[in-house]
Amino acid sequence: MQAARKRFGQNFLHSPGVIARIVACLAPQPGELLVEIGPGRGALTVPVLERAGALTAIELDRDLAAELATRFAPEAGLRLLIADALRFDFSSLAVPGGHLRVFGNLPYNISTPLLFHLVSQRSVIACMLFMLQREVVDRMAAAPGDGDYGRLSVMVQYACRVEALFVVPPGAFSPAPKVHSRLVELRPYNALPYPAGDEKRFAELVRRAFSQRRKTLRNSLAGLVAEAQFAAAAIDPGLRPERLSVADFVRLADA
Repeated sequence: MQAARKRFGQNFLHSPGVIARIVACLAPQPGELLVEIGPGRGALTVPVLERAGALTAIELDRDLAAELATRFAPEAGLRLLIADALRFDFSSLAVPGGHLRVFGNLPYNISTPLLFHLVSQRSVIACMLFMLQREVVDRMAAAPGDGDYGRLSVMVQYACRVEALFVVPPGAFSPAPKVHSRLVELRPYNALPYPAGDEKRFAELVRRAFSQRRKTLRNSLAGLVAEAQFAAAAIDPGLRPERLSVADFVRLADA
């Protein structure tokens, strides 16, 4: 059995109790378009496949993929793709009238860029269930004014309903990470609560605002947002970015 590779950020889930709780939260059903990112040694792959009968798994580590391939007969229902999830086109797995249910124990070293990538492809995704570093989940679910509230909070909450679920201790993994983990569910909105007129401008405004989060909006957004636009959006330019809600950022981007 292959040892965990640090360069891939691998921490293999091995706790039967935690695995059972994750599968219960996912509640996989036959006929669903299930996609697992980073199946690793198959801790989630096996029980999900038993319940659903079919599953697509995306694995970057060729050696791990080879191990999984030898464990499952072709008729077992596992479709194994050797690919980088950060660059993968998830729309290639969707079918007309069907949306993906994406899940996995994500490598901590790529979790944030992978979340941004998945959110950008949310039109083909019904829901996502991920095990992540607890502080990343806390940031995703944070409210305006919280210390954890930032760019990730705004961009994920713009596109998805976020529900932080249970916390998992380091001992549930091998090797044990130095931090606690947490399960999170993301459900992309069918209709955005606060749709931005120009999503690229909205994303750039949020990025700029939080890249210098100790500065006021007037300073961090200089050259991007004029005083008249702050006034039109009814946003105080003397505020810091963590005080603004998703709706506030959208209103400012559209002003």
